[in-house]
Amino acid sequence: MSLRPVKRMNHARPTVEGAGVHLARAFGFGATADFDPFLLFDDFRGDDPADYSAGFPWHPHRGIETITYVLAGTVEHADSIGNQGEISAGDVQWMTAGRGILHQEMPKGDGAGRMHGFQLWANLPREHKMTDPRYQEVKAPDIPVVTDDDGSVARLVCGTFWGQRGPVEGIAADPVYVDLSIPAGVRKRIKVPHDSHAFAYVFAGEGQFRESSDPQGVVTEEPDGSQRLAPALADNRSLVLFDSGDEIEVQAGEEGIRFLLVSGQPLREPVAWYGPIVMNTQEELRQAYDELRAGTFLKQ
Repeated sequence: MSLRPVKRMNHARPTVEGAGVHLARAFGFGATADFDPFLLFDDFRGDDPADYSAGFPWHPHRGIETITYVLAGTVEHADSIGNQGEISAGDVQWMTAGRGILHQEMPKGDGAGRMHGFQLWANLPREHKMTDPRYQEVKAPDIPVVTDDDGSVARLVCGTFWGQRGPVEGIAADPVYVDLSIPAGVRKRIKVPHDSHAFAYVFAGEGQFRESSDPQGVVTEEPDGSQRLAPALADNRSLVLFDSGDEIEVQAGEEGIRFLLVSGQPLREPVAWYGPIVMNTQEELRQAYDELRAGTFLKQ
């Protein structure tokens, strides 16, 4: 087994999206080839409803999948094919936009006004760009929870991990999406499919993602876009991009560490991307926006 070194690390950056939702963006709308098949990752959380209650009113998607995972509060949703409802703490919604959908997502805080969730965008391969739109909504009790001998806990959304299979199925990139909690002081190696791209996103505690014998830091990207060699300590809102290999290694800090571990098979296809629509060519992208203007975007 070969250990995946850390390719680079950065902190999510403050961003405002939708009708005025304040969030932190770990990657997206830029050079995302290293994350292929994933396009964007946002962390939306806050204790003040003014930061998130405006939500994401009606907007289109085509050519991608959006994965929403909620930790606190709720997200009410509705779409152009008649679905509506809400997901709450521990729930997951996996939306395949396919040939086109209009939907809205409206975050609502819990009783204390707290809201916390993540949204990941996954690209669809060329042959599935114009597939039928669909939803997979998974409630918290249906997500497998696995506890390892050292006290580490995994909540498995998608893919195969520690002998369990997540409830979301039929995803083109065959991803693994898992919420991992590692107890304080535990050093752990975790298998990751060799042919996948993989990243970790830390949202509680802190730790290091490197081999114990490696004294080097990692390339860290600063808010102004510059890079420096820094200690490989990953804390709240840290994104860790891994290089190739079969395993990652994590050393949990004094308070433990909790992070999302996501991997998927790269598509290695051309990307034509503007806003919420991702196609393979500029002509396909122009066609999509022409259809939006003409009112022919939604297909029967």
